[in-house]
Amino acid sequence: MARALGDLVADAGAVEPKEELALRPNWNVAPTSEVPIVLDRATETGDRREIHVARWGLVPPWAKDTAVGSRAFNARSETVSTKPTFRAAVKARRAAIPADGYYEWLKPPAGAPKGTPKRPFFVRPADGSLIYFAGLYEWWKDPERADDDPARWLLSCTILTGPSPETGTGTGTGDTTLEQLAGLHDRLPLPMDRDTMDTWLNPEKQASADEAETLVEQVRNQAYQTASAWTLTEVGTAVGNVRNNGPELVQGL
Repeated sequence: MARALGDLVADAGAVEPKEELALRPNWNVAPTSEVPIVLDRATETGDRREIHVARWGLVPPWAKDTAVGSRAFNARSETVSTKPTFRAAVKARRAAIPADGYYEWLKPPAGAPKGTPKRPFFVRPADGSLIYFAGLYEWWKDPERADDDPARWLLSCTILTGPSPETGTGTGTGDTTLEQLAGLHDRLPLPMDRDTMDTWLNPEKQASADEAETLVEQVRNQAYQTASAWTLTEVGTAVGNVRNNGPELVQGL
């Protein structure tokens, strides 16, 4: 994510943050990094869309420490409404995770010589717009910190994933992209169009796992159509080291 805060606020339709947010450009985001998230909050005058900065890797309120977050940066949409780590958040704390794009590594084809390396690709909207991934957020209180310590609360998030499209699941002009995504990886971080994002971010708490699953289904049902407008660009292997971070990483070979 390398957009200025003001640009993100305008694009998401959010209010200006009351406090200054440290939103640093990042071209190589890794789990446990800080990322921007978009959420809707219910107020007396109506829902308010806000931008926050969260740690990527969900830490549920019952966790003893933050270690669980390093394994919970993605949430499988098929089980998110029942898995203990995510089932409370999907009912009440849904978010959108904005990104310019993401990296995915293509495995060597069957029969390739031993030692053939994976090839990294940068996946992004062809028109340069932002992706808004369906996500969840949670607040975790550090039991080792005093109640008056402003650092006692940790905001964290996760991104929902679903099965990658199978060959032939496209609906028209995006078929080629969907076929490429199908061959790239068997999982897909789930993007949302604007209408789906508005529905997903509704802060009203869902009364049951079934109601939450209905929202998840809406996200899955439109994800391929949104992803069909993406483009895949092969990039250099420098993206495999998080110490490398700059706009040159997303340039094609």
